[in-house]
Amino acid sequence: MTALIIIDIQNDFLPGGALAVPEGDLIIPTINALIPAYDLVVATQDWHPADHGSFATTPHKVGDCIDLHGLPQTLWPTHCVQGTVGAEFAETLDLGAIDAVVQKGTDPTVDSYSGFFDNGQRQATGLHEYLQNHQITAVHIVGVATDYCVKFTALDALRLGYQTTILTDACRGVDLHPGDTTAALEEIHNAGGQIL
Repeated sequence: MTALIIIDIQNDFLPGGALAVPEGDLIIPTINALIPAYDLVVATQDWHPADHGSFATTPHKVGDCIDLHGLPQTLWPTHCVQGTVGAEFAETLDLGAIDAVVQKGTDPTVDSYSGFFDNGQRQATGLHEYLQNHQITAVHIVGVATDYCVKFTALDALRLGYQTTILTDACRGVDLHPGDTTAALEEIHNAGGQIL
């Protein structure tokens, strides 16, 4: 059985949001059109406390890389803070068709790009167990951002043994550094993922 994993279609990642992914809003109709084809649909949700360690605060700026409790951490604008409008799913996403929501990034001491684990692989989100309980063997991944949360979710899915496919028409990248999105897709492909 195959699950669709929808990554972080939240207001702060859409145009006008705190950490807008270019054209992030344009993929939502494609995602909605894909949903009926799947046995199971799961959405991930960045769900940060207000004091999350990935937020750029003085003297640091967005894009800086720091050591966050032993892990390299790119700093981002404050985004997807728990309970805020920015953390809510886009109104145009077909929420009624989503079977489960997995929240990530809830620990202020470590970021969580992947829908499966935090960046240190210290804590699991419960997504793997949920998919196992529903006999899922393959995942198709869509959403934002290709070069961060989509990529790390895909790499973890591959490590966990899922047949993993990225549907590029329903993904968009940040490209903090030019070429990041292309490099992310190559990395997924080289790890055994399919790019469609």
